[in-house]
Amino acid sequence: MSDLRLNATQLDRYSRHVIMDEIGPDGQQRLLESAVLVVGAGGLGSPAIQYLAAAGVGQLGIVDDDVVERSNLQRQIVHGDADVGRPKVESAADYVAALNPDLDVDTHDTRVTADTVADLVAGYDIVLDASDNFATRYLLNDHCVLTETPLFHGAIYRFEGQLTSFTNERGGDEPRPCYRCVFPEAPEPGTVPDCATTGVLGVLPGTVGCIQATEAVKYLLGKGDLLEGRLLMYDAMDMSFEEVPIRPNPSCPVCGDDPEIESVGDVAYEGTCGISAD
Repeated sequence: MSDLRLNATQLDRYSRHVIMDEIGPDGQQRLLESAVLVVGAGGLGSPAIQYLAAAGVGQLGIVDDDVVERSNLQRQIVHGDADVGRPKVESAADYVAALNPDLDVDTHDTRVTADTVADLVAGYDIVLDASDNFATRYLLNDHCVLTETPLFHGAIYRFEGQLTSFTNERGGDEPRPCYRCVFPEAPEPGTVPDCATTGVLGVLPGTVGCIQATEAVKYLLGKGDLLEGRLLMYDAMDMSFEEVPIRPNPSCPVCGDDPEIESVGDVAYEGTCGISAD
């Protein structure tokens, strides 16, 4: 018989999970005992935070060093007009508290750097990358590979999004790719414009962030097939999805056969995120 530890309120709140054979009370308890770090409380982080909180992920960490601007509100839906000027982590935490009092929320009003990444990631089961810059993406990838921490990636540009999942399990029978296997180095600074320059469809990050949250919940439950080994490309203009197979790169500097990166201190994350010269 299942060890039913959900109280009456939780059984009511999560009833649509509990009645599913794939989740049930044990699966819901597993979610309540899980911890997810969301890096970025902006366009991608907003829907991911909403659905992870609604699903009952018991501990949410939110990392962001920015404040809410009115131009954010077209897509960053955990913030409201009254939050303009507030730290995004505070606004997001208030949203979660109002949505689901079951959760513990850790706010990290800071930037992810080589000096802070270990302390930020420690204690969380998985990391959801909802960042908006290459330095953070490569830093999270390298740290998560080195610590075998699952990482769920998403990115958006104008009308397009891309997603994949990296469990970062090493030493198994089948090699697994990482972000650097697909994108060995970041583009040169200034060659890829940001959404402040090119714009972004407001509903686009909702789709991408929700898929990131879906992948995270599936992983925590141990159910379904993840996007590992597949890069999912979404085009909102055509309403089309395309899958691109991705494979481990034996020459990858962090997870390849002869890795050059043994610590995040080995990498210059500003610029092309390549190996430090010194």
